[in-house]
Amino acid sequence: MRFSTSNQPYLKFLKKFNFGGLKIIFFILSLLYFCIYFFDNIDQISFDINLERNGINLSLSFLFCVLSIYLNAYAWKSIVKWFGKEFKSNNIVSFYVVTNILKYVPGGVWHFVERFNFIKKISNPQIALYSTLIEPYFMLCGSFLLASLGLIFSPFYFFLIFPLAFLNRKLIYFILKRIGSLKGKVIKVLRLPNSKDQFEERINIISFFPTRALLLEIGFVLSKFIGFYICLNTFYASNTLNIIFLLVIFSLSWSLGLVVPTAPGGVGVFEACLLFFVGKSIPQNIILISLIYFRFISTSADLLLSLPFLIRKLSKRI
Repeated sequence: MRFSTSNQPYLKFLKKFNFGGLKIIFFILSLLYFCIYFFDNIDQISFDINLERNGINLSLSFLFCVLSIYLNAYAWKSIVKWFGKEFKSNNIVSFYVVTNILKYVPGGVWHFVERFNFIKKISNPQIALYSTLIEPYFMLCGSFLLASLGLIFSPFYFFLIFPLAFLNRKLIYFILKRIGSLKGKVIKVLRLPNSKDQFEERINIISFFPTRALLLEIGFVLSKFIGFYICLNTFYASNTLNIIFLLVIFSLSWSLGLVVPTAPGGVGVFEACLLFFVGKSIPQNIILISLIYFRFISTSADLLLSLPFLIRKLSKRI
């Protein structure tokens, strides 16, 4: 299936529009917003913690962050399989896990580059490229689907289901072309000339809808949320907020952190958005402490699981 988009003026406008500059502005404003909140409440913030009393909770939060990384890795494996490449071993899962820390490296593309090179060696460049580019869209769809539970608060959240409609065999090439144009930096780094003209070559999508991969991405975001929720309850035992409300604002905030790649790993953007959405529902000093601890725990999980990869890279340079 091919789509003719050359005559659509709005696509030409999108190509000329400076999304990179807009994302940088959004990132800077997010950091400023978070910093204003932080310094406005600094006299009420204490990072002292009783490990004897709260150590179990923080350990559980860490374990759910680790679980989320593995669920994300298995989702990627399912995406690659959906494109027509079967794997008998879990090497692809292990490689995804150990390269996850690279999302924090400035540039925001090096985890894509490593995964592309890995799949290219055992498959073909097309499957390697498309499975790498499309994975963030799967994560976004999973996060939006969880955020759409906000329907119980407002009909507006129904629109968050729309991106899911494009995750099917008939429209996937259209999505890939759009993502390919947005991820121009990735294409340039991978040195793939004329890649836009090869989207349907050597790809054999095995089913109409990637149910397994989507469910795993939902599990990934849900595990992240549980890790955050445990952190929040560690510092806010009297939390009486609706858990669905928290899940909705967490999913929306995480989605915004995902689509602003200027922020390594969504740092700053996720925190600022969650602060904005939660408003006065939770004391500001409590939500700030919870966010900082959750960011430390989730990054520590990435770092711990990536240690073998980092050690191997460093040993090659020495």
